[in-house]
Amino acid sequence: MQTTPHGAPPVKDRITRGTPVGFELVGVKKRALIQLMGSRLWGRFNPNHWDPVYAQETGLAAPIQTGEMSTAYLSEMCVNYLGENYYRNARMVCKYVSSTQANDVITTHGVVTAKEPKGDGFRFTIDIWAEDQDGQKKTVGQMEADVDV
Repeated sequence: MQTTPHGAPPVKDRITRGTPVGFELVGVKKRALIQLMGSRLWGRFNPNHWDPVYAQETGLAAPIQTGEMSTAYLSEMCVNYLGENYYRNARMVCKYVSSTQANDVITTHGVVTAKEPKGDGFRFTIDIWAEDQDGQKKTVGQMEADVDV
């Protein structure tokens, strides 16, 4: 699939009332960079998120990314497919199942698992997850959003 210069799918590939159950979202791919993991916005308050020496002293193999960063990647993918519907009467629930270490490459995925009539449109349920370069799931969750309601 071609994407726009910002990585979003073209408008014709976004989730619409005609999108079937089983539709797969093409995710975003991000590297867990210590520079971002240690930024004031994400994990500056805890050296386990940016200091390799401190992380090893506390038993970690490397600094770990905050779970919110994976949620942000999943949100980016969902915004790409749902557009403004992501911001209206939508719900995202995530669970962090494994830590993401510095320099892991995280890719997001999504599959439409349900489509229920609602008003003039549909309520979509999308299973979402983020996994590392080895295919290990790091964050799992579900997104629900109304389209054309």
